[in-house]
Amino acid sequence: MILKSLAEYYERLLSDPDSDVAPPGFEKKAIPFLLVIDDEGDLFSIKDTRTGEGKKKTAKDFLLPAGEKKSSGVKANLLWDNPQYVLGFPKSDKEKDVKRASEFHKAFLDKIREEFGDDFQDKGLMAVTSFLSKGRFEKIFSHELWPEIEENNANLTFMLKDDDKLVAQSPDIISRIIDSQKVVDNAQVCSVSGERDKASELHTAIKGVWGAQTAGANIVSFNLDAFRSFGKKQGMNAPVGQKTMFAYTTALNTLLAKGSQQRMQIGDASTVFWATETHPFEDDFSCFLAEPPKGEKHDYGKIRSLLNAVKTGILPSDDDTGFYVLGLAPNAARISIRFWYEGNVRDMKHKIAQHFEDIEMIRAPHDREFLSLFQLLVATATEGKADNITPNLGGEVARAVMIGTGYPRTLLTAAIRRCKAEQRVTLARAAVIKGYLTREARIHESNKKEVRMSLDKEYTNNGYVLGRLFALLERIQEKAHTTKLNKTIRDTYFSAATSNPLVTFKRLQDLSIHHLSKIKNSGANTTWLEMQMQEIVSKIPSEGIPATLSLDDQGRFAIGYYHQRQDFFQQKPDENKGE
Repeated sequence: MILKSLAEYYERLLSDPDSDVAPPGFEKKAIPFLLVIDDEGDLFSIKDTRTGEGKKKTAKDFLLPAGEKKSSGVKANLLWDNPQYVLGFPKSDKEKDVKRASEFHKAFLDKIREEFGDDFQDKGLMAVTSFLSKGRFEKIFSHELWPEIEENNANLTFMLKDDDKLVAQSPDIISRIIDSQKVVDNAQVCSVSGERDKASELHTAIKGVWGAQTAGANIVSFNLDAFRSFGKKQGMNAPVGQKTMFAYTTALNTLLAKGSQQRMQIGDASTVFWATETHPFEDDFSCFLAEPPKGEKHDYGKIRSLLNAVKTGILPSDDDTGFYVLGLAPNAARISIRFWYEGNVRDMKHKIAQHFEDIEMIRAPHDREFLSLFQLLVATATEGKADNITPNLGGEVARAVMIGTGYPRTLLTAAIRRCKAEQRVTLARAAVIKGYLTREARIHESNKKEVRMSLDKEYTNNGYVLGRLFALLERIQEKAHTTKLNKTIRDTYFSAATSNPLVTFKRLQDLSIHHLSKIKNSGANTTWLEMQMQEIVSKIPSEGIPATLSLDDQGRFAIGYYHQRQDFFQQKPDENKGE
């Protein structure tokens, strides 16, 4: 279903006059250097297409005949390739490399002749065959750009002098290559389209997946005996027609291309999305879940509009349009599917709105109004670094959001672990914990009351109440000192209070007696603080503070602490008056 949907997206792009997607048999390829030749097939100059400075120079992309999938053996590309194929230049002076380069060069020329034959009349093509047949490449090897070409084993292609297009971009050559795609030999039924077509033994590499090999990797690949069946080789184990293979790989590479507006990174999952037809949601989707590019601000207006539309039920009539989301992650030489969503725009909008409702949390004025998936994930990572996000976690969270299932328990565990390790509950961690608990209660249709977005004085869960109590004890400590403390009980006791509350709170309550006495001795009023203490302690069960807390209650402890602290920040008149 994934390959079929991608192939259909390619057909949509192909029919769009504003799309520059490569036609069948072609691909966009970065070519750093162009060999400019005259009509007689002699070198005129070498053109450098790169822009930028130093090692950051980037080559210009050109529409060229699709390259061959190279693993081993001799396989030449049509009208473009590296110096070994185009010029027969060996990698070294060793006899083996010299002989191999000669074979490569012969294969490059033979491929042109086999593709076009002797009767194909095109001025540019005849100049190229003349250039290759003469083999007079000394002028290239002595050119000032040659050292860079050799060092980078850079791809080369041809351009005629006084022409602004490549030889490979001649209308006659393009028509000939497209027509050759229609010729089908040894056809069999494609497992994706159901049409008869020649099966692809090797599939075009997928590039742009974060963490994968720079040369690209594959979704469909069979390179070891353990993966094969009935003696079939490579792609013949899952026969995909060449037309479908070209369509799905071109579509996916287009979506993953640098600068694409239809991709985003979620943890280790490179995520792409598209609709069955042009829809504004394609442009907005990443605004809801992804981090904005560096230097750009979040567009919260689109998120607010989405949430309001879902709540009121006022959604556009075209929201029945099909919508797909695909998450990919590297796996050695292959690409693994992290998640796959297939639905429509309306369903996806409801799922996103539900996600934001689940993680909604009271916040300080300086905090973000809405948190991206990246912010939620990085809040659970060591040192707040994206590279330290737990493997697979990004894909699992994204799948939960898009399908509407519970967030993975590893997300809750990671959030609590970071709270305890850093002795700090941030907005993102509180949102993660609250979202997990809220979803679990809804999915399992629990009748138990669960944590809310802000302070709930009627919620009597042990963990939540103890979290509130811990925040109050910290507040008392702060009020007992006239200067700002470098370290509070949170920095010393938060982890212990979460894991072993019985032992820890006995020590903390003894400290609070000392702190309250210090406040009184300074002449301040402690009535409000004592009333708060009485209100919270009254909710501790008769059997007293438990010796340990379950993982879920440890999460509620963190939420209780966060809620109570946020409540203190509201600068309540009663508190100020009482002091």
